[in-house]
Parts: sequence; C-alpha cells; structure tokens
Amino acid sequence: MTNRIDQPRKLDLVASTIHVSGIGTGHEATLQYRVGDGHDEVTGHFTVGGGTGEHGQFHVQVDVRKASFKADQLLVQVFEKSPKDGKEINVVTVPVLYGTRIVPGYYGYREHKVVKGDTLSGLAKTYYGDAALYQRIMRANPDQITDPDKILPGQLLRVPIGT
Repeated sequence: MTNRIDQPRKLDLVASTIHVSGIGTGHEATLQYRVGDGHDEVTGHFTVGGGTGEHGQFHVQVDVRKASFKADQLLVQVFEKSPKDGKEINVVTVPVLYGTRIVPGYYGYREHKVVKGDTLSGLAKTYYGDAALYQRIMRANPDQITDPDKILPGQLLRVPIGT
C-alpha cells in the first residue's frame, strides 16, 4: 500500500468543505491533493509521515466554495510528485457527489427506505414540498436510480437536504 483515501468514500455526498483522510507516504513527506470536475479544480499539498517510505495518517480539509464546478460528480485525488521528473505517481482517485450542486445550501442528507407505492415525485413532495424536484433525489443516488420511474422497495435512498 502506498496511498489510501478512507474518507470520503466512493459516491459520498460532500459539501463545500471536503474532508479527505487516509494513509499515505510521499517524497520528503509531501503529498498533493486535487478536487475537480474537469472544468475547475482545487489543489494543494500536505505533509504525511516522517519522510519517504514512512506511512502516516493524514486529514486535510479542502474548501471548494470558490470553485466553479459544472458537474455533480467530482474526483478527489491524492498523489505524489516524482522526484525524478515531477510526474504524478501513486495517484488514488475517489469519485464523490457535490451536494451543493444538487441542493442549494447542502449540509447533509436523510435516508429513506423505499416501500411499496413510493415514487420519486412523491418523495420530492414529502421532503421538498414540490414533486418536480424529484431529480435531486435521482442525482444523489446515481448508483441506484437509472430510471426515475423505477425505484424498488427496500432501496435505501439519500435525500439531500439544504437551507
């Protein structure tokens, strides 16, 4: 194991401050991070461990409020720069969902276990007061919902909540 991201996990909903943590090692104890969507990105670096070859825990808070992301999905990456040529090596990537693009003022989500008779528009009416906002729930659950007319009893859906 060279580098590992433990938080966030794949397809986690994240807010404007993304907490990135894990285990890593880097040349002269330095790792880089990048959060982006292909249109904009936020980058930086941090120290981990005691030096090359020593693994240590890391936790960094990445403020993405000033980024102009255009997609719901972001890629969180941690990597090292090669001391030989500056190329990115040991890159670890975790795709996440940017809750702030899905719901204005995003701060968290509720879980809803689908029961017989539930519909996305019905859930949107219940949680947002507007059936037309069902796409928020769909966008927050891309790994579970591919057709807005097909949700199944037993599915545990995330319902993003904002201000």
